[in-house]
Amino acid sequence: MIDYQSIIDTIVTHSKEATNRGIVASYIPELANVSSQKFGIYILDANKKSYSSGEALEGFSIQSISKVLTLAFSFGLVGDELWKRVDVEPSGDPFNHLSLLEQENGIPRNPFINAGAIVIADILLSRLKKPKEEFLSFIQELTNDSSIRYNEKVALSEKRTGYKNYAAASLLKSYGNLHNDVESVLDFYFYQCSLEMNCQQLTSAFYIFMNHGKCQRGKIYLTTNQVKRINALMLTCGFYDEAGEFAFEVGLPGKSGVGGGIVALLPNTYCVATWSPGLNAKGNSKLGMAALEELTTKTGHSIF
Repeated sequence: MIDYQSIIDTIVTHSKEATNRGIVASYIPELANVSSQKFGIYILDANKKSYSSGEALEGFSIQSISKVLTLAFSFGLVGDELWKRVDVEPSGDPFNHLSLLEQENGIPRNPFINAGAIVIADILLSRLKKPKEEFLSFIQELTNDSSIRYNEKVALSEKRTGYKNYAAASLLKSYGNLHNDVESVLDFYFYQCSLEMNCQQLTSAFYIFMNHGKCQRGKIYLTTNQVKRINALMLTCGFYDEAGEFAFEVGLPGKSGVGGGIVALLPNTYCVATWSPGLNAKGNSKLGMAALEELTTKTGHSIF
């Protein structure tokens, strides 16, 4: 029997001792206000037992972690038609680079780079009557938590400074891979990224990827095959141009966000979320990456 609580308490102790905590994202001004001293970790296992340490219940902007959730929502709505508009290959580039998009005729390399997530946002806009409200309801239902909200200040901050996202959306539009107008798609995209959740809520949301498409209440959201594909994308593309390093060091499918969150999972075993706002040079949480490496090393649990 693995003592998860003891392991994550030790991880939190190590986080407090860390001198190099990374740098808090500042290109979205609202994110720069968060202290780099924050650290939380939460585990939810397959038996619905939970383990928490540090500031695991403090809300933060999940940013790019939301891309997995919009992908799941759209995949459930349109099925494999989705892959006609976005590819499934690692990019090897930072999340906001545009060079590959032009080389590959407006088909984003995967759904987790910004251009790919903007295409997913466009698919949802075409399918939903009230996209922001319906996506939020999907997350609240998935987690059984009606307290989850968008952070309006973060959404506005992103809208004011998201020049590369406007460029990406315009480029997608020029290739015919954006069916709605740029402003509407980006408004939804900025809001999805501003979603505020804590580590506990993230593990609840990602429980379906650990549990064959079923949430904690037994409702089926995705087929086993769809879950397999999303988990594969998290493993190969979930950390941008550091995905290989994460697979090498941690060995779990997962997704990071520039708000300092990381969520990862071991199928049939557990979901884990960490939060530490300081980022490394690749834009992933510095202490979060170290914490998950320590977790899989001490438990001996990875997909490999």
